[in-house]
Amino acid sequence: MVDVTEEMDNPTFKSDTVLSDVHLHCPNKRHLMVRLNAVGQPVFLSYFKLLWNTEDSASEKHVREAKTERDHQYRSGDELCDKDRNNLKKELSSEGVEALLDDDGDLEVVRRPRSASDLEVEDLLRDRVCPVILMKGKEDAIEDEEQECTYSDVVKIEHTMATPLEDVGKQVWRAAFLLGDYILFNRDTFRCCSVLELGGGTGITSIIMGTVAKRVYCTDVGEDLLAMCEQNVALNKHLMEQGGGEVTVKELDWLKDEFCTDPKAPYSWSEEEIADLRDHCTVIMAADVFYDDDLTDALFRTLYRITHNLRNSCTVYLALEKRLNFTLRHMDVTCEAYSHFRNTLNDLENLRDRKMKYTVEPITLDFCQFFSYERIEQL
Repeated sequence: MVDVTEEMDNPTFKSDTVLSDVHLHCPNKRHLMVRLNAVGQPVFLSYFKLLWNTEDSASEKHVREAKTERDHQYRSGDELCDKDRNNLKKELSSEGVEALLDDDGDLEVVRRPRSASDLEVEDLLRDRVCPVILMKGKEDAIEDEEQECTYSDVVKIEHTMATPLEDVGKQVWRAAFLLGDYILFNRDTFRCCSVLELGGGTGITSIIMGTVAKRVYCTDVGEDLLAMCEQNVALNKHLMEQGGGEVTVKELDWLKDEFCTDPKAPYSWSEEEIADLRDHCTVIMAADVFYDDDLTDALFRTLYRITHNLRNSCTVYLALEKRLNFTLRHMDVTCEAYSHFRNTLNDLENLRDRKMKYTVEPITLDFCQFFSYERIEQL
């Protein structure tokens, strides 16, 4: 039984609310609300299917199938019209009445009106996004969805759909999917690596990395967020076990100069884990964490501090979306957060350091898409 607790066909939100675009990744899909988190926010469970065997996204496939069905119905209609045309021709010939012909000598027949089924197929081409909150037992929800999905090609993520700005890490964003695509397309590059993710949020990118890498430290700040991330790692443990990967959730606050080593803190670091990171980490990644100038500065300070202490050279992968905003200060559409990110990145590249040298290289977005989302040009 599904208990519909509240409908959100016409949702209203406060002015400081930030909306996730996760519902755009799964158009026409229901999102199950599985619980309320510690601060009373509804937590949803969404299923993201890996598109291993196609270069098309799921939405493109959906449109293509709908178009094929519509073409089939049109062909059926043409066949009916051909039958009517032949019958009419016989009747006209038998009665000796001259048929109505067009300039090319073809019989003019009024085509039948489009049926309701044609209109329904056309509606399938439009993605309707009407989130509905459904409350259901967690085990029942997973069981129902797994009947529709292959066990080994679905990433299950608990997340929120709307939060204040300080809790945006609990939502799922497009840049995480973009970085996930890159990881899956370049599996051999990350095979058996030791990886650190900064600002891991729901953990989706670390989980994808965990399917190929040896060890992933997924880090963020806030006990409620880290608990959600740890839950998502547990939900997808079967995906990582196939490749022998391991994802560990840890606290890492960019505003602090040291790792949290307090044994009483639930997501603190042990001395062995810090040593392992220092000795073996060769990849650092972050997805969609550049939206606040102060946090951007703090992230780059953390990057510098960590890479300064690594034993091996390291590659940092940064994925983000340039968000356009109209500002009264400029009276124009700007990308202030992105501009600040680029300036800070240039400062890092131009840094004169006897021990470290940083080089920056853009990545061309010509790799395959493994998740259903809109890969917009601002990514």
